[in-house]
Amino acid sequence: MSATRAYTRCRYGQMHYWDATPAEATAPTLVLLHQNPSASMEYAGLIEEMARDRRVVAFDTPGYGMSDAPPGPPTMAEYAASFVDAIAALDLAENAPLDVFGFHTGALLAAELGLALPNEVGRLVLSGIPMRDPADRAARYRDALATPQPTEDGAGILARSAALYRYVVTDRTAGVPLARAVELFAEKNRTLDHGAWAYHGVWSYDYARLPLIVQPTLVLQPHDALLDASRAASALIPGARFVDLPGLDRDIFEIAIPQIAQALRDFLIPVSETEQ
Repeated sequence: MSATRAYTRCRYGQMHYWDATPAEATAPTLVLLHQNPSASMEYAGLIEEMARDRRVVAFDTPGYGMSDAPPGPPTMAEYAASFVDAIAALDLAENAPLDVFGFHTGALLAAELGLALPNEVGRLVLSGIPMRDPADRAARYRDALATPQPTEDGAGILARSAALYRYVVTDRTAGVPLARAVELFAEKNRTLDHGAWAYHGVWSYDYARLPLIVQPTLVLQPHDALLDASRAASALIPGARFVDLPGLDRDIFEIAIPQIAQALRDFLIPVSETEQ
């Protein structure tokens, strides 16, 4: 099913989102929250697959993709509050609890959304929880503060863009088409000097928040650089189930959609089944 794109309102202005709704939805609405500096378009294939039996809504985080930017770098809880605004504006939780999936930065945003909406969010799936050790987080926070700013010659931003192109396009996983890789690069590069804003919240996040999560939670983890961090973080979430995905590292939403979708469906039980 092809997704449509539209805007709704949140505290920071307009929020852009992708929306796919099947003719007959038999499972709760699924909300997708992306990593940064990407946007919801990285979920295009997953949206189509998951929308076979449920409505799927993927928001662009404020300041990323086509959503309006906040006045400065928010915390993860402040970002989550903007999703609360959008969910209310769209009446997404009107009929049943929502399921929420978040990847990397989106994992923390999903956790905070679950904390903000304990009754409206039914189940959480988190992937790539960036709970690195404190020294590493402090260093990465300093790097976020040093994001290149615009100059007349553009040297800093051009260097950042070149490095991003090498990572996203030149070093992409085999099987990802060049045109798609360039599309992903363009979306990630759109933010320029604002690209690191979400990292302020990521690298200052208080992981004492995770034990407060009340929803059934799945930590779905590829074998990437955050494997050990996600495993450790999952131990902080009451009753969390940890499922790893061997053989997957990066570009997972380009090369492993059937595998990810099946893992999601195995955990996100339709309301009709939970009520039996």
